[in-house]
Amino acid sequence: MALRGNLRDFTITQLLNLINLAGKTGTLILDGPSEQAQISFREGKLAYARIGQEDGSLASILHKANKLNENQYRAIADRAGQMTDKELGLLLINAGYVTQEDILLNLQAYFTDIVRRLFTWVEGVFRFENDMLPPEDRINVRLDLENIIIEGSRELRELEQLQDEIPSLDMALKFTDRPMKHVNLSVEEWRVVSFINPKNTIKQIARANKMSELEIRRIVYALLQAGLVEVVRAEGAAPPPNPKMFPTQDKQEQKTLINKLIGRIRTM
Repeated sequence: MALRGNLRDFTITQLLNLINLAGKTGTLILDGPSEQAQISFREGKLAYARIGQEDGSLASILHKANKLNENQYRAIADRAGQMTDKELGLLLINAGYVTQEDILLNLQAYFTDIVRRLFTWVEGVFRFENDMLPPEDRINVRLDLENIIIEGSRELRELEQLQDEIPSLDMALKFTDRPMKHVNLSVEEWRVVSFINPKNTIKQIARANKMSELEIRRIVYALLQAGLVEVVRAEGAAPPPNPKMFPTQDKQEQKTLINKLIGRIRTM
């Protein structure tokens, strides 16, 4: 299957559906505006995924999932050396740090999360390499794509709705007069709240908290609905052009300009 093209013409949903129905084995390579993603498949099922320069090693994934504490992670990182993920996984199981189920479930969650993030990509090019198999030194999984496609499509629709509510992430937030007492916020919401300042754009807050566009829009929308914040233009940002605004605010000058325009029209 010679598959290559532009994400403007072929969505991630369509690509995954095609790979799933054709039962393809190989790697889908996507080059977005700022990073590259590689998604590997075996017989139409998700086997492996990586994105950009993100550390997708087994040790890092287990550490982020709180299956390894900081000391364990550092010790493993120092001693692992050239050890493959498969060798490391076997070592961790034998040492009693994790179970085989822990490893598989967390890898499945990590790979699925990468694919779900790709549903928001609308710019970039792609190609499918039949001869590029999942990496042998990494632990592969075997996940059906149907549920991932359904969930990704649902999140894409949600993102489109949130984009209508919050059109630009280059705007900033400021607190309203409503007191923050007795407000129940999640850990992620508190992280966003700690960065709220008219000088910080929503995009900058998302970057500081390593949140996706969908995640930051969800939280900002919830804060807006709760009446805790309002969207404002970021301090230092140039005011948007207003085509309806007169070139002058002086009433007499406005009247003169209108009269000149009427006279110009009459002579045409």
